[in-house]
Amino acid sequence: MTRNQLMLMPLLFILIFVSGIAGCGTQIPSGHRGVFYFKFGDGTEMGKIYSEGFNWHLPWNNIFVYKIQLDERREDLHVLSSDGASIGLEVTIWFRPIYDKLDSLQITVGPNYYNIAVSPALRGVGRSVVGKFKPEEIYSTKREEIANEILHELQGLMNDKFISVENVIIRNISLPPKITEAINAKLEASQDAEKMEFVILKETKEAERKRIEAKGIADFQKIVASGVTPSLLTWKGIEATQRLAESPNTKIIIFGNSKDGLPIILDTK
Repeated sequence: MTRNQLMLMPLLFILIFVSGIAGCGTQIPSGHRGVFYFKFGDGTEMGKIYSEGFNWHLPWNNIFVYKIQLDERREDLHVLSSDGASIGLEVTIWFRPIYDKLDSLQITVGPNYYNIAVSPALRGVGRSVVGKFKPEEIYSTKREEIANEILHELQGLMNDKFISVENVIIRNISLPPKITEAINAKLEASQDAEKMEFVILKETKEAERKRIEAKGIADFQKIVASGVTPSLLTWKGIEATQRLAESPNTKIIIFGNSKDGLPIILDTK
């Protein structure tokens, strides 16, 4: 063996040692947890969840790593409404595994739990829930109600699978063009009807206001008329005549020719 070969031997041993060390552990990233698996033992280790960091184990054993951070997926669902119309839904679902039940999730479903359990359940529940509603309800007024009902049913199904579903959001709804046009026309007609009802209500209130105003004026005139008597008018005439007669200006006073006639005063200037 040459001198160069002897010098390379320690480097070779170091490389083998490092490779062996790397194969005797699993790095669990931040936001993840692990489940230990004994290849020549009892299989999945129950009752212990491995935390973040480097975890040592023999090279023939393994740690299955699960992301426990909130995850998001988008699904395009094709469902039927209550009257058989084809509806397209773009749905977003927020989910994560129940981290302290990862060992149970590992032996019942496995790391591919979204494709195996969540996605099929979402599609089935979506078809069931949307099938209760009419297209115009799905398109306009019932979107949030539908999303909440899908969420509630999914939570019941996935909890038994050790998966937490935290939200379901309906982002977009696609209807056949003819149904969309009919819904828009119906909504426009409804808005026009509401506008007309508002105008009618406004005019009715204005008419009521004018009627009340007219009644008030009539009542006022009735009260005034009931207080104005011939005697009052005669007395007011006498008072006016007296004030005119007492003024320093020169006047001609002409008395009426009836018993109730008032004098007429003419200024001579």
